[in-house]
Amino acid sequence: MLLPVMQVQVLPFGVLKDWLGASSVELAEGATVADLLERLSAAPAAPLLRGIAVSVNGEYAQVGQVLREGDEVGLLPPVSGGSNLPAESAESAGSPAGSSALTREPIETEKLIAAVRRGEDGAVVVFDGVVRNNSRGRETLYLDYEAYEEMAARQMDALAREALSRFGVREVKLLHRLGRLVVGETSVLIVVAAAHRAPAFEACRWLIDTLKKTVPIWKKETFVDGAVWAAGEPFPTGLGVDPAEASHDA
Repeated sequence: MLLPVMQVQVLPFGVLKDWLGASSVELAEGATVADLLERLSAAPAAPLLRGIAVSVNGEYAQVGQVLREGDEVGLLPPVSGGSNLPAESAESAGSPAGSSALTREPIETEKLIAAVRRGEDGAVVVFDGVVRNNSRGRETLYLDYEAYEEMAARQMDALAREALSRFGVREVKLLHRLGRLVVGETSVLIVVAAAHRAPAFEACRWLIDTLKKTVPIWKKETFVDGAVWAAGEPFPTGLGVDPAEASHDA
């Protein structure tokens, strides 16, 4: 007797996209994330699946999650790096106290900082991530950033709102560039305004550190002698999965 089957959409990102490509995978009804990973472990890219995270319909998922017809499953290698506001909205002086945006336009750093500053602020702390001209001893020509955009936008928005409540700061702006960036351009900008410097510094540091570990954005570095996807930091405990252990854990 044939078991009922279903189709799920697999979306690999970063280096996995080069090896797997987007595809539709047929699984038995009731299959889990672990079952899908076991199926994919036979692919040439299997070693690259170690330490990845998995999303289902734009939300991080565990290996035991049951899949359904038409689910969109993201395969997320360690990242290198909200409401999806357009860049001009994030620059508006009247925008919400916590806001974020993905943009393909150059980030106007000075304009954004000036827009955030208020008379009641005792500190405005800025992280301006800039493309440098070298990495690991190799001359950099340019970087290409890509994201799982819908998921990244939600994650960035959640980070901005959490920073407001966790650190008691007045305003947070998060912007991240996508597409091709050349040396000297801003890839990520974080601006935090608060009455006092300590929470502003703490919020800014927490935001960039957490963004780089959890928001699905990846970068490909092109050098004078080749190109490579940047290795990301390991996912926080509970997000990363190992296909070799997935079926046992499930």
